[in-house]
Amino acid sequence: MIVTVFRSRLRPDAQDEYSAMARQMSDLARTIPGYISHKGFTAEDGERVTIVEFESEGALREWRIHPDHAKAKKRGVESFFREYRVQICQVLRERAWAAKYAPRPC
Repeated sequence: MIVTVFRSRLRPDAQDEYSAMARQMSDLARTIPGYISHKGFTAEDGERVTIVEFESEGALREWRIHPDHAKAKKRGVESFFREYRVQICQVLRERAWAAKYAPRPC
């Protein structure tokens, strides 16, 4: 699995227009073969973090070079972001655990 960590800060006047573009890119990402998931978070200091998972580097490459995503990235640099940082990570190991929940009888 390949994980992309995208950290950014928006320009003060870009929120509304960025949100619309982000929704379009979310929908588009889901159509890429090998897409697993993505989730975004915003910290109290305004930093935004999006974590994106793809099955392989090839799937990530398809997302990276998709014409609509390329246009959105260019628009981000020109209009939306004060700064950003992208980290591409390969998962070496993964562990997961989830509690089994059973409602208690009343």
